[in-house]
Amino acid sequence: MSPTAGLNSPLLPDSPVKRASVSGAVFNVSTSIIGAGIMSIPATIKVLGVIPAFVLIVGIGWLAEISVEFLMRFTHSGESRTYAGVMRESYGKAGSLLVQICVMITNFGCLIIYLIIIGDVLSGNQPEGSQHFGVLQEWFGAHWWNTRPVALLFIVIFIMLPLVLFRRVESLRFSSAISVLLAVVFVGICSVMAISALFEGKTKTPRLLPQLNGSASFFDLFTAVPVIVTAFTFHFNVHPIGFELSKTSDMTTAVRISVILCAAIYFSIGVFGYLLFGESILSDILVNFDRSSDTTSGAFLNDMVRLSYALHLVLVFPLLNFSLRANIDELIFPKKPLLARDNKRFLSLTLILLVLSYIAAIEIPDIWYFFQFMGSTSAVCLAFIFPGAIVLRDVHRISTANDRITGAVMIILAVVTSIIAIFTNIYSLFTSKS
Repeated sequence: MSPTAGLNSPLLPDSPVKRASVSGAVFNVSTSIIGAGIMSIPATIKVLGVIPAFVLIVGIGWLAEISVEFLMRFTHSGESRTYAGVMRESYGKAGSLLVQICVMITNFGCLIIYLIIIGDVLSGNQPEGSQHFGVLQEWFGAHWWNTRPVALLFIVIFIMLPLVLFRRVESLRFSSAISVLLAVVFVGICSVMAISALFEGKTKTPRLLPQLNGSASFFDLFTAVPVIVTAFTFHFNVHPIGFELSKTSDMTTAVRISVILCAAIYFSIGVFGYLLFGESILSDILVNFDRSSDTTSGAFLNDMVRLSYALHLVLVFPLLNFSLRANIDELIFPKKPLLARDNKRFLSLTLILLVLSYIAAIEIPDIWYFFQFMGSTSAVCLAFIFPGAIVLRDVHRISTANDRITGAVMIILAVVTSIIAIFTNIYSLFTSKS
């Protein structure tokens, strides 16, 4: 049996473990779900249309809940307490290694993207030579202290570092609650702006169905699937959160509530964002809010949207860092004691990951293509392919016929849509450069 890498350990080795609450688990799961994916949802509605987007969001959310139920059922039937450990029981060391690699790619990529987005909001960027000012520059002018390296360094040291030093997921429940609230504020401001624009006659009726203009447009529909799959990929935090709860059923309840809440948030921001910007909506909706407004109140709301979302990502960061750190520790130090009980190892891994994320966010100008491929590969594997494969292998002989059918369908859908999305993204990448 492998160590749990600090997933279910108290701050002090001999102190009693305080069980987490369902409400805390709901906030932590919801925060794990709502990350950078929310920004791309309005663009997917533009591609798919309202009705297919709604069906896709509900369908993927439902499958994500089922895949979590598969993971937890096989976890409690075996001896392992980690995602990688469950895969090890089914597919040996190769299965465990695949999970750890996918978690590292997905989470570390997201951490870099979050810091890039936060830097863009605070200090602006210069995509393809055009200047986009950040909120700090708009308010105070350009100074050395609001440049990207300095602003991000301040955020990393004074906000993120204290949060990533927590050794139990339950300790992040309050920051996660604030994070979910900020996501709701983000949706609320967008809805107010959209309804106001609707009364002023500045909006267009959203398309209910996709507008197909040939084979290329048809295959473009499949690129929306990995975006929503990535938006519902939180499986790397299922074990850290679930094993701090008193009962297995509590995690099932927390996941169901979180998926419903996040699906409602995703669909709302998609519809209101599309109403607000119409066909001009970009793949990153924050760029739309970066554009100048005709009124002072409009400019203020634009800034509030950007700042609320940037702060939301600041609070999502420690949850993704938690599972990333645990998986790296389980990979490199499989025989060592619990990570939370080893101060030197815990602090070293925490600081190294934080420094590497910061450096990458400063040095890499744009990794959005990487984000698209990540949604088509590692995120899809974590959310659907691995749980489905575990059910089909059925080492504990607990799968029903319906489980095996569902697992097979999940794998087939994930593989087919991912292959089409990868080739479509490659085609779009080369055609955009030609």
